[in-house]
Amino acid sequence: MNLIIDVGNTRVKVAVFETNTLKEVFVFEKEKIISELKKIISNFKISASIISSVANFTNSDRDKIVELLDPIFLDNETKVPFFNLYRTPKTLGVDRIALASAAIKRYPKKNVLVIDAGTCITFDFINSKKEYLGGAISPGINMRYKALHNFTSKLPLLKPSKVEKFIGKDTNTSIHSGIVNGICNEISGVIKQYEDEYQDLTVVLTGGDTYFLAKQLKSGIFAHPNFVLEGLHTILTYNIAND
Repeated sequence: MNLIIDVGNTRVKVAVFETNTLKEVFVFEKEKIISELKKIISNFKISASIISSVANFTNSDRDKIVELLDPIFLDNETKVPFFNLYRTPKTLGVDRIALASAAIKRYPKKNVLVIDAGTCITFDFINSKKEYLGGAISPGINMRYKALHNFTSKLPLLKPSKVEKFIGKDTNTSIHSGIVNGICNEISGVIKQYEDEYQDLTVVLTGGDTYFLAKQLKSGIFAHPNFVLEGLHTILTYNIAND
């Protein structure tokens, strides 16, 4: 079995794959990574592993992880199953590398636009020739709510809410409309730009806000909340095969 570790700023997602099947996913706080990994390893026979992190490890935690698993630490030098045409490959986030790899695996020989709705909303495009061309980075839902509150003196801090009508009738519904309706129109507009230039476009929505947004966007978008984990597993198996 293969172990996939995705470390965020505060939380860790760990997946266990058997062949190409996702068997189980674990989510826990970053501070518990060593103790939780020990529990998982004791319950599964792990043969290979990969770790992706958008946050820095302490030297102590990194040493302990190496001792437990000796994983591949994903970075811009890791072998990947696509051609990276990004002008600054060293600045390309490991999460975006994973998403591109997942797109190649799940939708071979397709033009794929991956939309990751998390802390930020990222757009990543991989063409039918396995070329990663780049995309866009935009503020995520919660970031927009916080920005309206933090950069004004009177607007309240709200939690995301479904928009029933695009015309806000009071301050709260106006904020929801501006953010949620604005994001939906942004995503739809970006998709339209890609569709105008690339035929047979496949669109994937992933990230923490997948289900919230999927209900309000047009049909024809594939929702894959574990797309990063799938991509990391693709990179792991690709490196095992090409070692």
